[in-house]
Amino acid sequence: MGMTENLLPTGLWYFTNVIALVCIVMALRATPWRRLIHDAGLQHVLFGAAVALGFLWQMRAGIAPGLAIHIFGITVLTLMMGWGLATLAGLMALAVTALMGVEPWTSFGTNALICVLVPALVSHGVMLFERWLALRNFFGFIFISGFFGAGASVLAAGLSVSLLLWAGDVYTPDKLVHDYLRYLPLFVFPEAFLNGTVVAALTAFHPDRLLMLQQHRYQ
Repeated sequence: MGMTENLLPTGLWYFTNVIALVCIVMALRATPWRRLIHDAGLQHVLFGAAVALGFLWQMRAGIAPGLAIHIFGITVLTLMMGWGLATLAGLMALAVTALMGVEPWTSFGTNALICVLVPALVSHGVMLFERWLALRNFFGFIFISGFFGAGASVLAAGLSVSLLLWAGDVYTPDKLVHDYLRYLPLFVFPEAFLNGTVVAALTAFHPDRLLMLQQHRYQ
């Protein structure tokens, strides 16, 4: 769902960059820097996730400028490291795609907002909702935070990019609905399945790698 160069009008481009910058500052403040510095395993997960996402995001299907389809993978990173570090990994992955010429640097802020920040914040919100439910079964975490969180994140990202393209008068509502929005539910299942499967595997075999998993609740 990456934005191409000069696709949005200048005013909207500045607006999205300001919002992205504010969210990035919030993510940096939410990042457990002390733990990251002293935990070599967490460092490996962070940089490995950034590289993996950078290459994963090369595989995409383009419908029209600004309306590309690809797997995000942000939800599982949010559950593994928290939304701050997940955002940091996503930003590094986005920088990799820009260095490889897949995304333009001028659209970095807008793409960060759509592809990284919105999915990370939605995934974090769904995780907090699962905590609020206070379920006592691991399946609650897997299905709500994992499967549903991933599906909700890609749905929110798709609606966000559609809103931006409509507000920027790039596409008409009819074209967005006909060429993109009516297919959006089909994008939700692969994202939910991939993230949910990885979360289920980690929950079963390496729960210590899911920093957002409150294991004491399920004992």
